[in-house]
Amino acid sequence: MADHYYTENPEAAHAYRMVPCDLKGRTLTLKTDAGVFSREHLDPGSSLLIETVPARKGRILDLGCGYGPIGIAFAAAEPECSVVMSDVNRRSLELAQENLDRNGIRNARTVFSNGCSELEGTFDLILSNPPIRIGKQALQSMWTDCYGRLNEGGSLYIVIRKKQGAPSAKQFLASLFGNCETVERQGGYHVLHAVRSKGEKE
Repeated sequence: MADHYYTENPEAAHAYRMVPCDLKGRTLTLKTDAGVFSREHLDPGSSLLIETVPARKGRILDLGCGYGPIGIAFAAAEPECSVVMSDVNRRSLELAQENLDRNGIRNARTVFSNGCSELEGTFDLILSNPPIRIGKQALQSMWTDCYGRLNEGGSLYIVIRKKQGAPSAKQFLASLFGNCETVERQGGYHVLHAVRSKGEKE
């Protein structure tokens, strides 16, 4: 079976690459490899998400972090935040940790987790360029888990291409959260934002 970027232990031969990434006004060079998502360049969806969502304090989750551009961008932009970067792909996590160390980022850490299953605590902000190829049902289950991991007033932002299901994702999130808006569109990508309202119960 061929490796996917959501494979836990990719078997593809290593093919390291250094990729320059514009992260909230800072250009950093991040290490990538075969068997991880968007190894050739910063994915345009991730780039749009980084530039659209304001930096903030609080506890932040980069869900499905890959080699780390989203989590690193937010950790670097706001030193008083605390970022958890999670992925099911162990090669991606090793790269993400190396990229944190290389860039001197101390307010972020990496955690192996399939979705939210191995994560602890709750978050003020969850960011995700989700693994579309896991399928609609698995994605919806992941977003439902995200809802349960948000503090009251916490935000979920995802980026998804229109042709890969942005309208249906928006509809599902609106049903789950009671709200969802498209806050940015560019190049076929949509950034969706949903807020866990205050006073809601599980």
